[in-house]
Amino acid sequence: MRIATWNVNSAKQRVPRLLPWLDQRRPDVVCLQETKLTEDAFAELFAQPLAERGYEFASNGQGQWNGVALLSKVGLADVERGFPDMPGFPEPEARAISADCGGIRVHSLYVPNGRVPDSDHYRYKLDWLAALRTSVAAGPTRVALCGDLNIAPADADVFDPDAYIGQTHVTPPERSALQGLLDLGLHDVVRDRWPTERVFSYWDYRAGMFHQDLGMRIDLVLTDEATASRVAAAWVDRQARKGTGPSDHAPVMIDLDEAPDGDIGPVVPPPSAARTPRRGARKLPQSR
Repeated sequence: MRIATWNVNSAKQRVPRLLPWLDQRRPDVVCLQETKLTEDAFAELFAQPLAERGYEFASNGQGQWNGVALLSKVGLADVERGFPDMPGFPEPEARAISADCGGIRVHSLYVPNGRVPDSDHYRYKLDWLAALRTSVAAGPTRVALCGDLNIAPADADVFDPDAYIGQTHVTPPERSALQGLLDLGLHDVVRDRWPTERVFSYWDYRAGMFHQDLGMRIDLVLTDEATASRVAAAWVDRQARKGTGPSDHAPVMIDLDEAPDGDIGPVVPPPSAARTPRRGARKLPQSR
């Protein structure tokens, strides 16, 4: 079973990329984030092309912002939008959806960005993650948390740690919140499989950062131990970030039990000129 997670940064804008990608990669379960469509609008746009490809779907949307969805060829049962006691800002946002897919409780998650450390939105992010942990701890045990978690787990998951000083995504409280999920017995399956490799899933649109491979790994798949033991391949589909009209994120792919394309990770295709800049030599575009 192939599970994929992809922040598409507007499902409507990504239709010319998303549908051919489904035909090429043939994932069994797809978790989408930042769809930016209401549930009715998502259904109107995707019901027919997804049915033609054998997918059931469910979405949780609110229009211009946020929005998550699940697509599945292996069942889509007991759909839940949000999770118990999920906080809002101030109202609950469309940031979570889960369902039983092929014997696994699959979550598509779009964790709040946090914006600026110590801001109201940052505290909302931490509260949101705490509520998610409580919900996941209640079961079921076979679980996959997939999505844009807006946290780089370690310094190795950003192109230059010094460039992120004073920014969200890397602060100790955020990483501690992520560790709280892992402490439930979950595994970061991409990093487990590629413990020392350079792996990014997001590259800012600005300043040629994708072409220089100056990115972050913030799109994660966290699974229970039994599911993690089934992983035959775990990789980032960098091809989907190339070309015309891409999202600023690439899909993260997990193959369970068998790997149709072989164990081809960690990044496919690898950057042609991957490099690590001298520490402190580069600032983020948004900090300029």
